Amino acid sequence: MNIALIGYGKMGHMIEAAALERQHRIAAYVDPVVPPGKGFTSVAEMLASGIQIDVAIEFTRPDTAIPNIKALVNARLPVVVGTTGWYAGLPEIAQKVQEKGSSLLWSSNFSIGVQLFFRIASYAAKLFNEYEEYDVGGFEAHHNKKADSPSGTAKTLVERVLKELDRKKNPVYDTLDRPPRPEELHFSSLRVGSVPGTHSLFFDSTADTIELTHTARSREGFARGAVRAAEWLVGCTGPGGSGTLRRNGVFTMDDVLAHIDAFNQH
Repeated sequence: MNIALIGYGKMGHMIEAAALERQHRIAAYVDPVVPPGKGFTSVAEMLASGIQIDVAIEFTRPDTAIPNIKALVNARLPVVVGTTGWYAGLPEIAQKVQEKGSSLLWSSNFSIGVQLFFRIASYAAKLFNEYEEYDVGGFEAHHNKKADSPSGTAKTLVERVLKELDRKKNPVYDTLDRPPRPEELHFSSLRVGSVPGTHSLFFDSTADTIELTHTARSREGFARGAVRAAEWLVGCTGPGGSGTLRRNGVFTMDDVLAHIDAFNQH
């Protein structure tokens, strides 16, 4: 694939390494501070250049993600979005994707390990649904440069757990200066140092505690998952393969891993 990297910070560099490892080519770099001669300062500049791109991978900031995505959708260029914190604009963008016949794949977390963790957490919540003596809550920790809190991953995790727990109705992410109500699931956030990402879920009773935790050692998992998602979106057959079936519409990692969910249903 010819990939455009929208955002060339730490994640952009890791995505570049993951893409090259899977025998793809970085055809364009888009970043306001990209070195002269190495890329473009905006999506509009890249699109105007006429350079051949198969798919764009966007990892920037919430305030720049929406205009970037809109420009790519309008140009009918398939885009994988790893930026979080912009989801209030998703309904408008999804409508534009349908109007243009374009392709968008977004996720709060592209790590395959995290995606499997979501499914483990959902199954655990389904098991504990029958045992009301267990309360449920959790926390997440990230590096102190992260722009959003709680993380998109935390929100997705809590949403999946709430679907399986009849006694929990409302997520609470803010600081509580009171006891949580029985129908509330409290999930807190910590921003410190260089933590890549830790998410923990607790099922607690007076007798015992069951804890589920996913700890990222680095952001490599996010980068590799984003490249695999890009391959899926354009129908690439694998490392070094070419696109054979471009998918049109709005997708998430649930679509990429649908074969796992189908297997679990049996």
